[in-house]
Amino acid sequence: MAEDRDDIATRLVAAGRQEDWTGTPAYPGAVVNPAVWRGSTHLYPDMAALRRGRPNADGHFYYGRRGSPTQWALADALTAIEPGAAGTVLYPSGVAAIAGALLAVLRPGDVLLVTDNAYEPSRNLANGLLRDYGVETRFFDPLDLAGFEVACCDRTRAVLLEAPGSLTMEVCDLPALAAAARARGVVSLLDNTWASPLGFPALARGIDITIMSLTKHVGGHSDMMMGSAAAGPQWYGKLRRTALMLGNVVSPDDAALALRGLRTLALRLDRTTAAALQVATWLRARPEVAHVLCPMLPGAPGHDAWRRDFTGGCGLFSFVLAGGTSAARDALIDALRLFGIGYSWGGFESLATPVDPAAIRTASSWPPRDWNPEDRFGVRLAIGLEHPQDLIDDLAGALATWRTAAGF
Repeated sequence: MAEDRDDIATRLVAAGRQEDWTGTPAYPGAVVNPAVWRGSTHLYPDMAALRRGRPNADGHFYYGRRGSPTQWALADALTAIEPGAAGTVLYPSGVAAIAGALLAVLRPGDVLLVTDNAYEPSRNLANGLLRDYGVETRFFDPLDLAGFEVACCDRTRAVLLEAPGSLTMEVCDLPALAAAARARGVVSLLDNTWASPLGFPALARGIDITIMSLTKHVGGHSDMMMGSAAAGPQWYGKLRRTALMLGNVVSPDDAALALRGLRTLALRLDRTTAAALQVATWLRARPEVAHVLCPMLPGAPGHDAWRRDFTGGCGLFSFVLAGGTSAARDALIDALRLFGIGYSWGGFESLATPVDPAAIRTASSWPPRDWNPEDRFGVRLAIGLEHPQDLIDDLAGALATWRTAAGF
């Protein structure tokens, strides 16, 4: 594991820094970072060159929508850290990456299977745009492999997975689900934003298309939005062709910010993972907390699958309060001083949001049937780069506020 991480850390520093992207013909590799190439128009030297056109591939100037060295360098770097990838396509947001990847795979009349703990915008996409285009979506319990097999039919074309679930942190058996999908000719897509390829090399484990919201860990500074999808030779060309037809393009300025964040990704993930484990361990010992949903925590739900299949984690996890009310949970979150209230994660700052997945679950129950039904008010924490003891002290004060509000 350590050797793998060291190798990835080296690739994170070197990837995407081709000498012709970081210098001039006279001074190749003259600067550390690729320049920010802003330009909608790419000029041809003469009419003969225009008539010949340019190869329809990254790395060749053609038109601004096809990218420039700034975007190419980011895509190249992401491909370099994704074992088995033939290439990476960039999108203006994580949701755009999910949509673009699904549109590259699905056709009217197809059936899409979606894990029931999926990111809510993924569910909205399936129940909205894809339904309007004639795609039927079926949700399944991510922990029920037999249920996945039952949900498949001869029209099933793709399955969208997410592990851990972005709110409730279930870790499904990704290798088994990927193998079952491939055996049926079903394309497997994974939202791998939580672990990134540093923590779960998705393509190498049998997934066909792996997706990330680069807004989160890769950007790392909460100042840009972007998504990516990577695939092997079978699907990369289809992803890129669909993205070109849809007119997807990312800003070179945002690509430069993502490249900046990528260089320190391993360090930040190591730091936030260690801090999250410290905070999660403290929360598990608190009487106000009924459940800590952190797959990296020994004994937590999903830990065995995480330990078997993953090589890393991150700072995102949830916990469930021991009873109380929605208003009491609001009081807890409002009392936090170091945690911002916001829906993103993966930046340098810690965040807290309420967790209420019951209304969107359709194939699995929430809370789980073996829990006390009164224990249903959750909080999702995104642990940033603050000192973990400061975060613990902040949570201790907020839990005191919750005790008063909940009459605990």
